[in-house]
Amino acid sequence: MASTNDPFQFQEFEEAGNLLEANRDATTISIEEDNIKPDKQRKAVGFTPDGDDEDPLASDDKTELLSGPKKSVPFWTFEYYQRFFDIETHHVKERIIGSVLPWPGKNFVHVHLRRNPDLYGPFWICTTLVFAIAISGNISNFLVHLGKPNYKYTPEFRKVTIAATAIFSYAWFVPLALWGVLLWRNNKIMNLVSYSFMEIVCVYGYSLAIYIPAVVLWIIPYEWLRWCSIVVALCLSGSVLVMTFWPAVRDDHPKVIIAIMSAIAVLNILLAVGCKAYFFSKPEAVLPADSSAGTEVTKAPSST
Repeated sequence: MASTNDPFQFQEFEEAGNLLEANRDATTISIEEDNIKPDKQRKAVGFTPDGDDEDPLASDDKTELLSGPKKSVPFWTFEYYQRFFDIETHHVKERIIGSVLPWPGKNFVHVHLRRNPDLYGPFWICTTLVFAIAISGNISNFLVHLGKPNYKYTPEFRKVTIAATAIFSYAWFVPLALWGVLLWRNNKIMNLVSYSFMEIVCVYGYSLAIYIPAVVLWIIPYEWLRWCSIVVALCLSGSVLVMTFWPAVRDDHPKVIIAIMSAIAVLNILLAVGCKAYFFSKPEAVLPADSSAGTEVTKAPSST
């Protein structure tokens, strides 16, 4: 028989049992966790095990799903339009280049906007074009009358207001009308390509970028150069608009297609020709301050 005092036999420590009986709330640590801190201590010092690393994107997705749907912001608030100004500089540069150099078969919305329209680029393009038209018109008027003794230069600040009214009205009200027409036709014919209002505003805003260098060339007092720049700007700007909105109307009735595309082209032509005719019209002849006195002076030698 085996001895009852076998030294290799497992023995319980009576001292540890007595201690547990005396303090039942005491924390015990097993031998396997000798080198690992308790969970509470690890959380207190911010320690996370290597094996439990979680993907931050997955946690963000979980948080977003648990938080429920995002709160919709009304369109008349500042927060609604704030996201349209959150855009990188190189994206604006690519969109400007795409509007100045349109390529056949490439839709500006699908290639450059990618369902992410912005108002930053269109706003500054329209603002730059307003001041370019006003300043170029004043400089052109000054160069034409330069050297005439009876001419006194006075800056025409009202041109800024008129140019701003024309440019921003074209960049906002025309897209609004076009968006309404396309929405109406999309309800009639379900398979038409649809664009949002902000996408149409973005296309129209970037289509005006080509007019900025053209307006600067209008300072040179040569009518043939002005008309050549107008024709080039109209072709490039009109190409962007036509290639963008053609997929939205090509499956519609032929009369509707002709009406919509003609309206887009005519309004674009009216803007360019109207700005040239008003701000860079041929100046009137400057008459002397006292025309009657000048007549008497010219007639006096003939009477003697």
